[in-house]
Amino acid sequence: MVMLSHTDLRKGVKLELDGNPYVIINSDFVKPGKGQAFTRMRIRNYLNGNTIERTIKSNEKLLKADIEEKSCQYLYSDGEYFHFMDGETFDQFQFTPDAIGDTSNWLVENENYQILFWGGKAISAEAPNKVDLEVTECDPGVRGDTAQGTTKPATLSTGATVNVPLFVEAGDWIKVDTRTGDYLERVKK
Repeated sequence: MVMLSHTDLRKGVKLELDGNPYVIINSDFVKPGKGQAFTRMRIRNYLNGNTIERTIKSNEKLLKADIEEKSCQYLYSDGEYFHFMDGETFDQFQFTPDAIGDTSNWLVENENYQILFWGGKAISAEAPNKVDLEVTECDPGVRGDTAQGTTKPATLSTGATVNVPLFVEAGDWIKVDTRTGDYLERVKK
């Protein structure tokens, strides 16, 4: 059992509260002029996706969640579940759309994703920071419209919508930052 002090509580740290695994979305260390220092944080429950706020005093300790990460291959979606396979044991498991959350916007068949296991059960999938996706629908750019920074919406092969520069067309491949959903660059495929 690893215990976390208030100095360990920062974005991305996985902890266990009330018997459930959480990840810290953001945290602020506050040292008031009077009284005890504390850390205010927003955390998301891996099991149900709920986000809550917690305040932890500087002398409190929290339990670090015993979460194991494995690289697993995304197989397919049958409309009801997203199916993955562990490449070492060939075990298959599935996620509901609620459990997978926004990661579903970046799922590409036969690509590897980080799957988080807690207590031997798959609880979450994390996409790589950058993915290459094909633009399936996009309005054509208007000739002569060369204003800097102008964007238009584009629908990607996964169904996600991203704002892209005017020169991007349907059929192009682009690199997207999965953390923010921002267009990064056009890529050759």
